[in-house]
Amino acid sequence: MRGHHVDPSIVNKAIKLAVRKAGINKRITAHSFRHSFAAHLLQRGTDIRTIHALLGHSNVSTTMIYTHVLQQGGHGVLSPLDDPSI
Repeated sequence: MRGHHVDPSIVNKAIKLAVRKAGINKRITAHSFRHSFAAHLLQRGTDIRTIHALLGHSNVSTTMIYTHVLQQGGHGVLSPLDDPSI
């Protein structure tokens, strides 16, 4: 069994259909999911270089665009004392 790439138009058509069926009246694309993925990783404190590698950007400055959604300043930083996994 060999893996094959899926044509991007098929993915976009599936997203468009799912959005319509869900009754969402906003334009949502595969890029919307990439943006959401990156923003959530940043909010959780994931290193920008890691996100850069996951998204496959050729330049880290492209990945830095996603940092505009945070706008949390020091209030978005989780203290190690507040981290439940420690």
